[in-house]
Amino acid sequence: MSTPETLDPLAFRAFELLRKTNQVLVTAESCTAGLIAATLARVPGMSTVLAGGFVVYQIESKVAWMNISPAVIEQHGVVSSEVAQLMADAALRNTIHATIAISITGHLGPDAPVDLDGIAWLGFAQRNYPCCSHKLHLQTTIPDPTSKPFTDSEQRLFIRHERQQDAVRQSLSFLCKKLESFHEC
Repeated sequence: MSTPETLDPLAFRAFELLRKTNQVLVTAESCTAGLIAATLARVPGMSTVLAGGFVVYQIESKVAWMNISPAVIEQHGVVSSEVAQLMADAALRNTIHATIAISITGHLGPDAPVDLDGIAWLGFAQRNYPCCSHKLHLQTTIPDPTSKPFTDSEQRLFIRHERQQDAVRQSLSFLCKKLESFHEC
């Protein structure tokens, strides 16, 4: 499981790379509900390179705030490469002082369609370059068998929490890789 102890070094690395490459980041988050930006904001000085973030958890928010066409969502699905790219592009367009954007949309489960359960898409936008996307397969750890058994509702919360933390970890890793090899998708 990802914890502050595992996420904080990634957040600090992202901070260093954003400073080194002179970039300002904006986020657009659905399934992580702002946790990527919140994790980054734990790093002192992050305000110099993190413009802010959009939390667009509901489809209606993606349509209203990100100007994503309902037809695109209907054709490709809300958890898709296309929607992730449009979210990143919209966040960048709506944040004039940002130079790059990362977005995420995904199914944390456990009630997602089987083929989409634990799937997320990252979008990445950079001024004057085409957007790109990256598919994530979100992981969970197996609970300690010696611990007390989970109720069904506890199990459901555990899965979502684990996948949300893994989504943040993979998102920050992706961001660091993008910053290390800039302009490549």
